[in-house]
Amino acid sequence: MAILTEDECKAILKKALSYSKADECEVSLNGSDSANIRYARNSVSTSGSLSSTSMAISSAFGKKLGIVTLNEYTDEAISSAVKRSEELAKLAPENPEYMPFLGPQIYAPSASMFVPATAAITPAQRTTMVAQSLNVAKENKLTAAGFLQNSSGFSAMMNSHGLFAYNTSTDINFSITLRTADSQGSGYATKDYNDVAKLDTLAFTKIAAQKASGSSNARAIEPGKYTVILEPAAGIVLLEQLYGSLDARSADEGRSFLSKPGGKTKLGEKLVDERINIYTDPSHPDLPSSSWSGDGQPQVKRSWIEKGVVKNFSYSRYWAQKKGVQPIPGPGNIIMDGGTQTLEELIKGTEKGILVTRLWYIRPVDPQTLLFTGLTRDGTFYIENGQIKFPIKNLRFNESPVIMLNNLDALGKQERTVSGESSQSALIPPMRIKEFTFSSLSDAV
Repeated sequence: MAILTEDECKAILKKALSYSKADECEVSLNGSDSANIRYARNSVSTSGSLSSTSMAISSAFGKKLGIVTLNEYTDEAISSAVKRSEELAKLAPENPEYMPFLGPQIYAPSASMFVPATAAITPAQRTTMVAQSLNVAKENKLTAAGFLQNSSGFSAMMNSHGLFAYNTSTDINFSITLRTADSQGSGYATKDYNDVAKLDTLAFTKIAAQKASGSSNARAIEPGKYTVILEPAAGIVLLEQLYGSLDARSADEGRSFLSKPGGKTKLGEKLVDERINIYTDPSHPDLPSSSWSGDGQPQVKRSWIEKGVVKNFSYSRYWAQKKGVQPIPGPGNIIMDGGTQTLEELIKGTEKGILVTRLWYIRPVDPQTLLFTGLTRDGTFYIENGQIKFPIKNLRFNESPVIMLNNLDALGKQERTVSGESSQSALIPPMRIKEFTFSSLSDAV
């Protein structure tokens, strides 16, 4: 019962609302089918599949809200859950920031997130994709650990004010880490798509294998400030700290790097290099996203940073009402414009620098400056005169994405990648950054 059609969702949601006696009621219904293969030490360790659905019933009396979740959809189960949510609402304290549910909304068409071929992936197809990856490891005398997962799902919501929204999606995610036999070299690749036809586990594993074999016998270099080339899998974990923090309330309340004295903010001000354009577009064919947000607000194409200038903050409905502005939901997807150079061309144009495959273990240091720390991992190389000269030991960095994007030297061609920290996808380019700060060495591979 995991994937329900729009009509099936409407029927269940209308049934739930028919039992409501609250001032207002909203019901959401979600489900997914997923399957995966996990492998380690060059052999499959687990495989499995999961089919699940969940309904959440939110009942409100004035500013008092009660929520009940369930995964059984008989008349009796739904009626009981609605009643229980109303009982909880009457017991709950008033929420001073409560906002009434939205009425009917108009959602612009977005690019389809649902690809039938991805939804129809068979166990045999998954096995073939993993076998290709494992063969690369064995042929290169490397040890592989990887994960392949495909999923399809739906989301729907309806409320007593007439709002209805429905969406379906598919996804296939792949990550691979390869180690040399002596565990001194490591390589990594990760990809995420809606369309299985775009995922080439063989090609991506070959890239990780090349990094693993090439990163043995790494040399230590002195920490300091270096020109770096951040591959998309490395850059995303810092960029998401920036675009995920474009929140109006925290800026207005003085809790953000976007805050200014006297309750002012940096909205409308130049924050980073003028080549930086970051925006949301649900209809982008390479990174489609839902046309509605979690609370039912329409998602539209919207600029967040344009030519280096902060153009928009996200506003919750409560904070927007308090400030007398229109609410703006957080980004449903993130796209950052790139340049025309390939990664290889960025390397060729670097006199001296460091190529970073991946950054991980990202932790905040100072929220007021958006300063973060973390480590390089799975393939870090020294560049000299446009060529990769030798692998280097991993380094700890202390850097802010704001400072990083003000030290921008060049942008490559954008590509879809997925964060190893949040598992969120984005369309971003590789970046060449000057004066990137490394604070210490790490012996970890």
